[in-house]
Amino acid sequence: MDDNLRENLIKAYQEKFKVKEFVGGESVVPVSGKIFDEQEIIKMTEAVMDGWWTEGRFAKEFEEKLAELVGVKFCATVNSGSSANLLAITALTSIKLSEEKRLKRGDEVISVSAGFPTTINPIIQNGLVPVLIDVELGTYNANLDSIKNAVSEKTKAIFIAHTLGNPFEVGELKNYCDERGLWLIEDNCDALGSKYNGQMTGSFGHISTCSFYPAHHITMGEGGAVLTDDPLLNKIIRSLRDWGRDCVCPTGKDNVCGNRFNWQLGDLPKGYDHKYIYGEIGYNLKITDIQAALGLAQLDKLPEFIIKRKENFSFLYEAFKKFEQYFILPQWSDKADPSWFGFLLTLKPSVKFSREDLLKYLNDKKIGTRLLFAGNIIKQPYFIDYKIEHRIVGDMKNADEIMNNTFWIGVYPGLTKEMLDFVIKSFDEFFKKYE
Repeated sequence: MDDNLRENLIKAYQEKFKVKEFVGGESVVPVSGKIFDEQEIIKMTEAVMDGWWTEGRFAKEFEEKLAELVGVKFCATVNSGSSANLLAITALTSIKLSEEKRLKRGDEVISVSAGFPTTINPIIQNGLVPVLIDVELGTYNANLDSIKNAVSEKTKAIFIAHTLGNPFEVGELKNYCDERGLWLIEDNCDALGSKYNGQMTGSFGHISTCSFYPAHHITMGEGGAVLTDDPLLNKIIRSLRDWGRDCVCPTGKDNVCGNRFNWQLGDLPKGYDHKYIYGEIGYNLKITDIQAALGLAQLDKLPEFIIKRKENFSFLYEAFKKFEQYFILPQWSDKADPSWFGFLLTLKPSVKFSREDLLKYLNDKKIGTRLLFAGNIIKQPYFIDYKIEHRIVGDMKNADEIMNNTFWIGVYPGLTKEMLDFVIKSFDEFFKKYE
């Protein structure tokens, strides 16, 4: 890039995105958000100046770096974490898999009821049956015994997220899946950088997924990724992502195999252009190179982001110990090293106020809060109105508790010490009304 253009971009960034003074009660304390500087602007401008714009060299570099970071062989970037989840499940229905391993209509996939809809929706959309289990309060993950208890003769896969960056017992679950011949998909969308027993989450499952929405650990604006160690699954995933094409040529490349006009597949005539032969029921879910360039700049910052998330979580955890009479504080496994997405709290039954009382108060103070996504998914309107076929194992009492009494506040890297101090001060002031 031309030095003058680079200098102008830096100057434009500094003028546009000046740091604003934080004023408690007037300034917003966001629950999440994106952190960037001039490097993202420069990288995206480089991609724009290439004039290519669709998936290209920046996407290839990002995929290689993310795969290396997570510790897997293959990575396919996609346009969202939800699309990543869709491809992860859909890939396991491919006719290219063995009859024994391929997921078929009516097969069961185990997940949790207290989570995000797009972990469960791809199960439904592929004609599979979600088997929903409860989670534990504190970790907000399903334990291994509850997962095992849900397995039936129809179970073919387990698809679970690391809740707000807090790893479930993924090492032990992977061993169990291998013993039983089950697929394991890790929804790693909220947990990029988390580790379990010293190993990156996202590297245990047969397939894992990431999201790069602005709220997540790094962002592309919109974006996601599907990761795997399996070359056949990677080929299927990339085909599904690229319209269902049978051809393995990268975007903008022709005849990589040297056999473009010599194939005979399906009932097509011999020599039909391989770029227009379709072996899967696919979509176009690719990212642009501009998004990938943004992602590369973000990826460079990820180690710093993870450290800051952990610091903010630790600060809140120590500060909230004095509020334990009101809340169940977050818990995690001894083997877990979470890259936290948020700070989860559940009101204890003895409190004299409602969650809504507290959240309205925090909202008035401009302190961001979020619920734990769908709460109990089976209580959601679409699950009822569409009469979603599913199986429930257990009584879902914790999912109901989460639906009624759980929320979270932010730990993302943009939160300053002044913001966190204001958060603690605001909670203090609220509780004085109930002493």
